[in-house]
Order: sequence, then structure tokens, then C-alpha cells
Amino acid sequence: MSDPTAVTDKIPVTVLTGYLGAGKTTLLNRILSEPHGKRYAVIVNEFGEIGIDNELVVGADEEVFEMNNGCICCTVRGDLIRIIEGLMKRKGKFDAIIVETTGLADPAPVAQTFFVDEDVRAKSRLDAVVTVADSKWLAARLRDAPEAKNQIAFADVIILNKVDLVTPAELAEVEARIRAINPYARLLKATKCDVEIDEVLERRAFDLDRILDIEPNFLNAEDHDHEHGHDHGHDHHHHGLKHYHDEDMQSVSARLDGDVDPNKFMPWLNTLTQTEGPKILRCKGIVAIKGDSQRFVFQGVHMMLDGEPQRDWKPGEKRESKVVFIGRDLDEEAIRKGFAACAA
Repeated sequence: MSDPTAVTDKIPVTVLTGYLGAGKTTLLNRILSEPHGKRYAVIVNEFGEIGIDNELVVGADEEVFEMNNGCICCTVRGDLIRIIEGLMKRKGKFDAIIVETTGLADPAPVAQTFFVDEDVRAKSRLDAVVTVADSKWLAARLRDAPEAKNQIAFADVIILNKVDLVTPAELAEVEARIRAINPYARLLKATKCDVEIDEVLERRAFDLDRILDIEPNFLNAEDHDHEHGHDHGHDHHHHGLKHYHDEDMQSVSARLDGDVDPNKFMPWLNTLTQTEGPKILRCKGIVAIKGDSQRFVFQGVHMMLDGEPQRDWKPGEKRESKVVFIGRDLDEEAIRKGFAACAA
């Protein structure tokens, strides 16, 4: 049996993305200056963009600035893997590493780094992709910028920033737009990225447990009537949200009561991600593997997958398996049937 504490030895990595001007810099400055008592390593594209306050810097060597709240900040020059390996060798461990991606970029290549390099993978794990979005301009960006849509689809946590600049109706509209693309992300509303830092960092298993709470609002009611005994199809009206369907972005979730057969599930998941990889932006799941006392948690970026057993199923906790795929032009029926066929 693997040691249940072993998982936590890996340093959690948060990939921070968001369109230009959405407020990432505000968030990074807070992480680098507030007295939160944690040691974070922040990797940014350009120091200039962040405008580090020199009064907060205690020491700088080569490209690494140490802040007086114990955090450090360094720039991506060239190879991200090299920088991360350098950070891992520094004295004293970090509580977490935050990697900022440029506003125009697709977060995928950065997230993939944590699946590719063996050394990096051994010491760190992708914890969550956090997207900062601007309440006022997001709807327009979603229309004219495919990157903006990718950043929303990719996210585990979305900070909907600058909510003070929009009307309640505009806010409801932009929220519905986000949900049409990605119903599963944790959505935090903020004015100046004033969210609790631990709401963003160290999310662990990407809040996947919460999918069960959200799921019925977004799945077809008829799929779940027999399971829940009543119709969840109208839940979304309680939130005052109109229900959008995004033309080219989809999220597919599926669940099974009970266990999966690892000899069916692992090959199915591998084949699906290999063949549909370019279309699948993110996939994640928590599954009960027949004969295993621990929950198997996996996540993927395009074709790359990573999974590991995490904590035991608690006494009285219902053993069930659930998976989520977010991407473009996914074959929903094929995914559901394929997953159903993995039941033990």
C-alpha cells in the first residue's frame, strides 16, 4: 500500500492565467507582499509587468528576488523546467509555486510542463489552473479571442474580477457565459482580486468533490431522474442565471455508482486521451478502483495524464466514480458509454 502522506511531499503548483488587464498583477502583488505566513515562489514572465516594490525586496541574486514576507519571485527566461529545478534546489522548501502565463497565451504548454519532465514531476504536482477574468470585458473577449475561451475552459478556479464595474444583470450574464464553457470551475467574485489566497492555492483534487453538488444543474434532467428520484433540470433558475450553451466548447461529466475495473478503465482513459487529445483541454476524475481502499484521482492536459491514489474512502462515504472532460467537439455519448463499460 502506498503511504497516504507521500502525496503531500510534492510541491503544489498553481498556473495563473488571464487576459491582459484582468488583474493577475494585483493578485501576484498581494501574494508577494501580504503577511500570509507562507513561502510562495512566484515565476513571472516579466518583472517589469509586476512592478515589484523595491521596499519589499530583502535580497536579490541573479534573477531571483526575495521578498520580506518570505516569498520569492523570479522571471521565466527560456526554460521553465530549468527554473523549477533551480527553485527545488534552493534552501528551504516552498509551500507552493505559482507560475504566471502571459495574457495572450494558452495555459496548456505551461501546465503540461508538470507532466513532462520526470524530475519536476517527482517533486511537484499541478494543483490548479487559476484564471483571472475581467467582469466588464470578458463577454467581448469570449467573442473575439479564442485564447480567452481556452483560459476559461482550462480553469479549475476562476476569479471574476472587477465586479464593482458591472450591473447585477451584466454580472449574471457573464457568469452564465462562463458556466456554458466550464460548469465545473470554482467561481470567485472579486473587486481587486480580493480573494482569500487559500481559496486560490492548494485546492487539492481541484475541488472535484464539489462536482457532485454542481452536476445536476448542468446535466440533462432525464439522465438523472431515476438516480435522484426528482427532476434537477430546473436548478439553474435558482441562481438567476440564463442557461447558455456554448457552441464549440463542451463539458461532459459521467458517473458510476461503485467501482471501475482497472483493466478496463486505464486502457479506456489512455486510448481516449491519445485519440481525442487535441480536442480535450482538461480531464479529471475521482474513481473507486475495485479492490483498492484509496480513491484514485487523475487529471490531464490534452494527451498528458497524471494520476495517483489519494486518501482512503471514508467509512460511510459512497464509493462512486466520476469523470469530467472539457474540450471542443467531444463525442458525449461515446464518452459516457465508454466510461459505463468500465464498471467493475
